[in-house]
Amino acid sequence: MLEDLSAHILDVAQNSVAAGAKRVDVTVRRGVVANFFDFQIADDGCGMDEARARAALSPFCTSRTTRRVGMGLPFLKQNAELCGGEFRISSAMGRGTRVFASFALDNIDVPPTGDLAGAFLTLLIDAPGVRWIFRYESSGEPFTLDSEEAAEAIDGLESLKIPVVALALKDMIEAGVREADRPKP
Repeated sequence: MLEDLSAHILDVAQNSVAAGAKRVDVTVRRGVVANFFDFQIADDGCGMDEARARAALSPFCTSRTTRRVGMGLPFLKQNAELCGGEFRISSAMGRGTRVFASFALDNIDVPPTGDLAGAFLTLLIDAPGVRWIFRYESSGEPFTLDSEEAAEAIDGLESLKIPVVALALKDMIEAGVREADRPKP
């Protein structure tokens, strides 16, 4: 099982890249709906028909050639449901896929959030050709990072290969998440 929620987000978003997505919208919300942490990842990748989307929830189904099992979505679904939340997947051939998972924050088994900024930085570095829209909402001012805007600000996402640039962007994401977590006056 993945150790934290950011690892689940990273795993699902990497599935979007593998499905040929050119745009991936990731929305993370903490406490916006009651006392839940939830996230949604929506992409414009190749999508799946209904049978394939159902089969994707089996640990014995994978499109990868490097291993014979696919654990990400089944573990995410199990984890969300065990933590008093829910899991939904919807997909359409040629239109993309949407994955939603929620976790009750007061459930003793809810995993830690993990390193959201690190997960998003990893996605930006690993798939610079994808337009990433990251939204984080909590009790404060929402934070949004658009990879196209970030690319303009840092003279192209290739600049993220320079450690000091990558760390500065990670610091900016962490600051945005902290500000979003700060209650509005």
